[in-house]
Amino acid sequence: MPQIITIGGFFRKSLLRVNTDKNIVEVSENGGKSWSSRFTSPNCGTFRDLLLYKGNVFLCTSKGLFISTNDGKSFSPRYNNSSAGEFLSLQDNGKELLATTTKGLFWSTNEGKTWTRR
Repeated sequence: MPQIITIGGFFRKSLLRVNTDKNIVEVSENGGKSWSSRFTSPNCGTFRDLLLYKGNVFLCTSKGLFISTNDGKSFSPRYNNSSAGEFLSLQDNGKELLATTTKGLFWSTNEGKTWTRR
């Protein structure tokens, strides 16, 4: 299930979420009262989940893992090797990233650049 994450600094916080019906990342500047489109791309596949990890936003999609260094305004491919399957969800366990994919549970110790089946 897509998560809502908080981004931004101490005085200006925004919320990001995946809208699975529209296949877009949306942003709210008013605590979730209203949402506007932040990012969309047909090249990324189906959007599934977001995770804030070490100051970057990770987007889990049917075509791999994407990373944003600008609070979700744009995303770049991070990992798209089909050997891990389609990414379904991400979690941070404090020392590594965990990904649930269509091929099982995978982990990464290098911010999602490579993945190993657990």
